[in-house]
Amino acid sequence: MTTDTPARLLQLLSLLQTPREWPGGELADRLGVSRRTVRRDIDRLRELGYPVQATMGADGGYRLVAGKAMPPLVLDDEEAVAIAVGLRAGAGHALEGVDEASVRALAKLEQVLPSRLRHRVSTLQAATTPLTSGDGASIAPETLTVMASTVAGRERLRFAYRAGDGTGSRRLTEPYRLVSTGRRWYLVAYDLDRADWRTFRVDRVSEPFATGARFTPRELPTGDAAEYLRRSMQRHQQSYGFEVTFAASAEAVAARVPAWLGVPEALPDGTCRLRGRTGDAADWLAVRLALLGFGFTVHRPTELVECARDLGGRLTRAADGQDPPAPHS
Repeated sequence: MTTDTPARLLQLLSLLQTPREWPGGELADRLGVSRRTVRRDIDRLRELGYPVQATMGADGGYRLVAGKAMPPLVLDDEEAVAIAVGLRAGAGHALEGVDEASVRALAKLEQVLPSRLRHRVSTLQAATTPLTSGDGASIAPETLTVMASTVAGRERLRFAYRAGDGTGSRRLTEPYRLVSTGRRWYLVAYDLDRADWRTFRVDRVSEPFATGARFTPRELPTGDAAEYLRRSMQRHQQSYGFEVTFAASAEAVAARVPAWLGVPEALPDGTCRLRGRTGDAADWLAVRLALLGFGFTVHRPTELVECARDLGGRLTRAADGQDPPAPHS
């Protein structure tokens, strides 16, 4: 019998998080208490914000249902390890849809994982090799979690940085946001030694160290980290402008297109136009636009038009089972 009320509530919550309905009698047997105690504990969970639904009947049943807010979850060892490994795998390669919120979740989870579970997570990740696309720029999850923690805690961050030409330096920063472009992670931060805002490719960062020194966030010039990154990339890369029309509303496209590519402009006929600049290869941009899931027409530049046409031809031949064209000699 579990006499410690907090421990019993946690045990009850763990049972209710299993997607099934639990008869009151079975819960009482599992917890070694009376049905009356189970009813009182259910009321306590409801007071804490857990939406527990009761059903009528001879034995009565309880089920945890969706509520208006996300209550704390209770995870067993296997569940915690599985979630941590999944978040680490995704965060380390800046997969599309895995953004700063996922990294924050990973930072929170690893902060409370017992040492035995942290060791299991590290062992599992070391023993697996993910299949990734793009340039394969990978990041140690520990680097991301340290950065995410300093962003959330408004704590100064020190790290070693390797520039594109191989030059190394030490940086002391006030981290503002982590931004994923779908292929890479970037840190937008105020560089204290240079007294200016900077963007850093996270895969070029090493030895990140949270100094413990708190700071009051400065106002970012553009007001938005994704927009600042976009402008920074335009300044430092050989970029080109592009224009695309989507057979979808601006709202629908804006929900899927990364902010760094631009903001869709609504057109009178219900479609939308996307104009922007990028330094990414045209063939990669063609694939990225196709993955949005909307019909689209490329207006410029010519290179992007040709890449979209070539991509469409290859996909059509693949779907029709046609032999690929002979390679050029």
